[in-house]
Amino acid sequence: MFYGKKFLKALNKASLIFIAALMCALTIGYSTLVAAADENSLYLGGFPAGFVLNTTTVEVVGICDVITEGGVASPARNAGIKTGDIIDKINGEDVNKTSDINEFIARDYKKYEVLIIRGGESICVDVTPAKEAATGTKKLGVLVKDSINGVGTVTYIDKSANKFASLGHPVTDMDGRMVGINGGTVFGSLIYDVKKGVRGTPGELRGAFESGNVIGNARLNCACGVFGDLSKSFNCSRLIKISKGSIDAVHAGTAYIYSTVYGKEPERYEISIVKVDKHNKDNRNFVIKIEDKKLLDRTGGIVQGMSGSPIVQDGKLIGAVTHVFINDPTRGYGIGIDNMLNAY
Repeated sequence: MFYGKKFLKALNKASLIFIAALMCALTIGYSTLVAAADENSLYLGGFPAGFVLNTTTVEVVGICDVITEGGVASPARNAGIKTGDIIDKINGEDVNKTSDINEFIARDYKKYEVLIIRGGESICVDVTPAKEAATGTKKLGVLVKDSINGVGTVTYIDKSANKFASLGHPVTDMDGRMVGINGGTVFGSLIYDVKKGVRGTPGELRGAFESGNVIGNARLNCACGVFGDLSKSFNCSRLIKISKGSIDAVHAGTAYIYSTVYGKEPERYEISIVKVDKHNKDNRNFVIKIEDKKLLDRTGGIVQGMSGSPIVQDGKLIGAVTHVFINDPTRGYGIGIDNMLNAY
């Protein structure tokens, strides 16, 4: 069949319009898919972090003497203050950091009432500060701290929101109470040694903080872990991008954790999901068992510092390691990833 030139030109023009429209539709569709993938994807953690968290409480870690012109005095000891006490208020004003103590004691009060917290109980004591001979400043004679530090594992990076998540459980004090924080810094860390876990005694990762490598600023310590804002200088290019898995799809069987037990690069280790408990009120959504012989040889199982190690099943991020069974270090608990994502 033969067509005239005008008809062919019209046909070619129509074809070009159709192809352009098709290409536009494909591009829009592809962009939509990519955007959807970005919205549902995270960067996998598994690398170690050093935490320096500013607490909202000031804890007495030691009692000391004050050298005055008249001899040695110990105001805190005389008032009955003990190691482990929390200095909560001085003359009714909140003590949130160590510098508050020096500020309040420097004021010219006739008396100083110190409210301490001991074992959950509030106790008010009268203290007479002593003037230090060398500096002329008034002292209580206490050694205190307003920060805590330790090593843990980053679970994921949410680059689109510039956030990070770690640990999968809260930082607590010696009595198991959640510690309130007032900011803090999270550094990169280098794991240089490991104390193996054995039945009845948990093991521990030992790491050195990399002060020049800031992961981000800590903002929240809660039941689901420590969360914060990602440093602008943090480089995600070496990390694995991964989609979030639904707890409804998690099943008993093979899974993997990503963790760093030497150096600073995470490795993949095989585990088993033994039990799934979607609605556990303590965020113990999985029971896991370490199956990887290499990891068992290195650590004996789950050790302190591995908390936050991401759990991956069927190629998706489903949660993080949180606790070890004291009487069986090869087993432990994990938190579901939705709980962490919804926390911050």
